[in-house]
Amino acid sequence: MFRDPATRLAHTTWPFVPSNALVLLPIGSTEQHGPHLPLDTDSVIADAVARRAAPSLPNALVAPALPYGASGEHAGFPGTVSIGHEALRTVLVEAVRSLSLWAGRIVLVNGHGGNATTLDTALRLLRSEGHDVAWIACAVPGGDAHAGRTETSMMVHLAPDRVRLEAAVVGDTRPLAALLPELMAHGVRAVSPSGVLGDPTGATAAEGRRTTDAMVAAAVRRITAWTVDDRGRLAEPVPGRSARQVVRP
Repeated sequence: MFRDPATRLAHTTWPFVPSNALVLLPIGSTEQHGPHLPLDTDSVIADAVARRAAPSLPNALVAPALPYGASGEHAGFPGTVSIGHEALRTVLVEAVRSLSLWAGRIVLVNGHGGNATTLDTALRLLRSEGHDVAWIACAVPGGDAHAGRTETSMMVHLAPDRVRLEAAVVGDTRPLAALLPELMAHGVRAVSPSGVLGDPTGATAAEGRRTTDAMVAAAVRRITAWTVDDRGRLAEPVPGRSARQVVRP
């Protein structure tokens, strides 16, 4: 079982905050994840990736996860709480400005795809102000869009007592690119009455562990290399390219 080391900012007192700290700030959401996954799924995953990456990163502290994001596409389902892009951008900008008063470097660890556009705009502003900040996504190649096998397996691994596998149903399994026009125009409910985009069938804790481990390893690689693109996002390191270099997409 994963043992949480003493890297949580909320559990630290101010004299023990390391100088030049690396702060990992998980960014999640409170939104429907089908009839079988809890509303804080994105927050649980982002927090887990940050906490498991922290021991491999010098002077790393994990800040409390931000539980609200831009989830307007899920507004058709009870339980969803969205603060929208404008409010999320303000929260991210002010949080990083505050953290920068004492932290050496800041990484926003994002668990909700709907936050990406806001992260891009916030990071452009923050980096133009000179803040040493970047963001990473909790994603793996080939993962399904929402509440399918990928997220379900991760939650069976991370929080098995909160997953209702008996209630899981198959949702719309088309690629996200095919769903986006209708999804953005009319919301998730228009394409999937259950809220599931994908197929959770066959989800297992073992698969969830492998996926989580892959996300953690990618986070450590990217943070260590610190190669930041024009979106403010940390890219996979390229052999021979020096750290802190900005790459053009």
